Amino acid sequence: MRTRDEVRPTKEDLRAAAGKPIPNVIAPDLRVLFCGINPGLYSAATGHHFARPGNRFWRALYAAGFTDRVLSAYEDRALLASGYGITNVVARATAGAAELSAAELKAGQGRLTRLLRRYRPKCLAVLGVQAYRIAFDRPDAQVGRQEEMLSGTMLWLLPNPSGLNAHYQINDLARLFRALKDATETGGR
Repeated sequence: MRTRDEVRPTKEDLRAAAGKPIPNVIAPDLRVLFCGINPGLYSAATGHHFARPGNRFWRALYAAGFTDRVLSAYEDRALLASGYGITNVVARATAGAAELSAAELKAGQGRLTRLLRRYRPKCLAVLGVQAYRIAFDRPDAQVGRQEEMLSGTMLWLLPNPSGLNAHYQINDLARLFRALKDATETGGR
């Protein structure tokens, strides 16, 4: 059953959400700060991360053991109690990540650097291979832990959990998310 806050955005709501940011779900010293590419219009219209119903982020978190149940996007702030948070490379909402320029993605890396210095998470997990390659100037980056660190923070690359990313099914996402969970629970900085 949906709460009053879980109303589906109208077409007008979606149009009005273009360009809007959504608040970070963040606190100091998180275990993992998950980082989307940028908010979609559905997320911006609701004010919650990974809110589009077809997005598999919340199911992947549960399947990998980050949460004890599948959370709703409307519960995104509940992640903080477990030491997890959410931000984006680019704050501007678009209908699709393809609308972002390389310059915006690269500027997003600078914004993330400042955020990491301030909040000091153990790991930044970027959800989007192509966006990461552009933003971090790592054209050959592969999914998993990255060799470099950013402001003393471990970098991890995961596939975009969007339902449009047919290269990875939910079982694949769960396995890759679980590798991140295992590394952040047992590994150091």
